[in-house]
Order: sequence, then structure tokens, then C-alpha cells
Amino acid sequence: MSNLTPPVQLPLGISLREEARFENFIIGDNGLLCETLKASASGQGEQMLYLWGSSGQGCSHLLQSSCHHADALGRHAAYLPLSELIDYDASLFEGLEQMDLVCLDDLQEIAGKRVWEEAVFHLFNRLRAANVSLVTAATQSPTGLQLQLPDLTSRLHWGMVFQVQPLHEEAKIETLKARASSRGFELSDEVLRYIMHHGKRDLTDLLKVLDQLDHASLSAHRRITVPFVKQVMGW
Repeated sequence: MSNLTPPVQLPLGISLREEARFENFIIGDNGLLCETLKASASGQGEQMLYLWGSSGQGCSHLLQSSCHHADALGRHAAYLPLSELIDYDASLFEGLEQMDLVCLDDLQEIAGKRVWEEAVFHLFNRLRAANVSLVTAATQSPTGLQLQLPDLTSRLHWGMVFQVQPLHEEAKIETLKARASSRGFELSDEVLRYIMHHGKRDLTDLLKVLDQLDHASLSAHRRITVPFVKQVMGW
């Protein structure tokens, strides 16, 4: 199918983050999940996958990584974050069966919205019939979504279901160190302990703190120290 022109026209602003790649994901206890996603993105693994985990545990990163992986192989992939698309018409699903991979994020957003639940239900059926790989993600397990459409809940169990395992604190610290190093600066152990103690503990928020400190440091031409972190973050 990769020789077809993708028919999907998504709203402006929906794009993949350049850094959201498997190479930048700290695997931790998610080794099997990552390998399964790579196989699915390449068209050689499970056709249907469902992953879930609380905000900040990496579901969106993994879905976008899958799209980047498929793109590098010359396959057509679409990433659809329902948290950003829920105010649009569900007709945006039309034509997705001409893709090679579809990644549907934030599935919890459609719970209780009958039109959207039915649209996703029919999308599942079309993609399965067209042998298109589908990866979905949400903050709860398929049963925990409490969808109004029982047949859609059953569709979510068609393939493998993974819970994304959270990173241990030491792994988060190593991630912050590695991200800082890749940007050309170092974080002292004192600064890292301060950030971990005062900031939110999920990795997404920690990386946002790092981005904010990096930009502030460049603007002020100052090293990132504990007093500087206090000043920038207001802690």
C-alpha cells in the first residue's frame, strides 16, 4: 500500500514531535512493548495493539515513535491524538484504510460520545479488513474506559494489550542527564535532586522543566544551579 498517496488531511498543528523516537525512549521494563511496536510499524507484527498508562508514562511518545519508524521504512503512517481532534467531525477517519499504519491516541476522550465511539468502531472494522496496522492508546485499560458501545470494547481486545510500565526514579534521573548532555550542558547531582524533589515526578513534566531551564540559561548566559532553578521555576 505504500505506493498510494495518503488521502488524509488532518487539521493544522497535528504533527509528530521530531524527538519522539524509539532511540529517545528510556525502555525500562517496556522492552517487549517496544519491539512489538517496531514490528507492527514495519508491517511484520501484530495488526492490532492497545497500550495504556497514566499521563506522562510515554504512550504518546511510543505512538509517534511508531509513526517515525514506519516513515523511515517508506510506509505511510497517521498519528491522530483525539484530545486535539475531538472538536472536529469524526469524518476525518475517512480514507485511513489507505494508510499502512494508524496510531490513535487519547482514546479515553471518546468515552460516552456515541458518534465518536461508533466512528472508531467502524474504523477498526475497515482497517482490519484492509490489513492496516492499528495502534491505540489511552489512560485506562480497554475495560476501564467504560465505553457505551460494548462491541467497541471487544474490538480493543482483538490484539495484544500492554500497560506501559513507569520508570524508576533512577531511570528518570539518567534520562534528564542524557537529555541535558545531548544539548551541550551538564546537570549536577545537587540540581537533579532539587528538581526531583520540587517538580512533578512524571517524565513528561520533568523534561518540560529541563526545556524551560535550558532556554532560560541560554537567554541569561548563566549556568543551571540550584539558585537559578529556584529563580526560573519559582520553587
